Amino acid sequence: MKVLKDILYGVGLTAVSGTTNCSINAICFDSRKVQNGDVFFAIKGTLTDGHKYIEKAIELGAIAIVCEELPKDLRTNITYVEVDNGNRALAITASNFYDNPSKNLKLVGVTGTNGKTTVTSLLYQLFKKAGFKVGLISTIKIMVDEVAYKTSHTTPDALTINKFLSLMNEAGVEFCFMEVSSHGIHQKRTEGLVFEGAIFTNLTHDHLDYHNTFSEYRDTKKILFDNLSKKAFALTNVDDKNGLFMLQNTKARKFTYALKNYADYRAQILENQFDGQLLKVDDNELWTKLIGHFNAYNILAIYATADLLGLEKLETLRLLSELENVDGRFQYFISKNRITAIVDYAHTPDALKNVLETINTLRTGNENVITVVGCGGDRDRSKRPVMGNIAAKMSNIAIFTSDNPRTESPSSIILEMEAGVEPQHVKKILSIENREQAIKTACKMAASNDIILVAGKGHETYQETNGERVDFDDFKIIKKVLQDLEK
Repeated sequence: MKVLKDILYGVGLTAVSGTTNCSINAICFDSRKVQNGDVFFAIKGTLTDGHKYIEKAIELGAIAIVCEELPKDLRTNITYVEVDNGNRALAITASNFYDNPSKNLKLVGVTGTNGKTTVTSLLYQLFKKAGFKVGLISTIKIMVDEVAYKTSHTTPDALTINKFLSLMNEAGVEFCFMEVSSHGIHQKRTEGLVFEGAIFTNLTHDHLDYHNTFSEYRDTKKILFDNLSKKAFALTNVDDKNGLFMLQNTKARKFTYALKNYADYRAQILENQFDGQLLKVDDNELWTKLIGHFNAYNILAIYATADLLGLEKLETLRLLSELENVDGRFQYFISKNRITAIVDYAHTPDALKNVLETINTLRTGNENVITVVGCGGDRDRSKRPVMGNIAAKMSNIAIFTSDNPRTESPSSIILEMEAGVEPQHVKKILSIENREQAIKTACKMAASNDIILVAGKGHETYQETNGERVDFDDFKIIKKVLQDLEK
């Protein structure tokens, strides 16, 4: 049991009704999960307002309420705490409730539009290979050393973050690598956490449905760096035009990495082919199974981070050469008929452009590139015509299809993608609403040595339509279809 006044330490309180010197059982922000002795946080969310469920929480046993607006009628046996920002209060309280677990390990946050999952996942792999107990909080999963847990958000809610950091403490984890999304920062999910360092990968068009403007999206990312302590490190990609912007105002030690510009950590691509690439890093050559210039940046960020965390440089290079690709990130196989099938999470214009640029760099020019791509529903609509044009322009054939349409009409999303295609590329596009049928069509159209890219969903194993998720795995489907066609 915890005492309410203790777990509220560091939270700016604007008003209190009742005593905070009371024992509470647990913290909850979902009224449906409240039990006897809990404190309920009424959070103003994007879809609903937790203040509507205060009475329900009390009926289920909540003995304390933390909210931004006190109810008109206050019960005498309930403690009410008013705060300026419910999300921030939840994050700090969650950290206190779990005894500030981020202080007991070295937590590194990775932010940016693309590369977060690859960088965090490969840092986890590398430090495991180096013999450490390691944690991971990513889009794909949460790892408490050897134990895996499913996750539904890039950056989980503050309670979940601190719960798993606490489990990492119990497991003796020394390092944890965490994806930090702009949503997570904006919703204060990372408040109260102590970061050993932060990494900025890049910033491109994404999430403008949530942040409204690109500058707001950029400034939200910067908050992670603004909140770092003097003891922490801030590592940024200075080849990105927003790289140095992230370092403005940070108190942390500043470090840079780049392929093009002068930086503390630099790399050069010497060779690039389908089975890997040869890099020159700090005057040493490194062969990695990860291909493409975007992965060269990821590898360099990982190398720099390992150095800043105290690993020996040559040992880091050796371990980097052993790392495997992350699921759904340029994940590929070559069929018996020599058709190369690639599945990638690319769901932003820049990510799609990067993957297709890599493919077009590696191809001989005698084969066709067939791209199957869609755009998610209930998300940033402005990127749809841009992605449609990139796919058509950079492929021999582009098949537009569904990609988690959610509550939107798949055909309407596809029409918006088609609208962006330049006239000279219109004849190269084909629209097939059913994603499985689109993949099958691509496989049937492909000849020996052709390349098929299935973009947008990557590691995801579901397709979401009108609130319902059905099993759907791009990699499994394309592999099975190609194998069946070869029988």
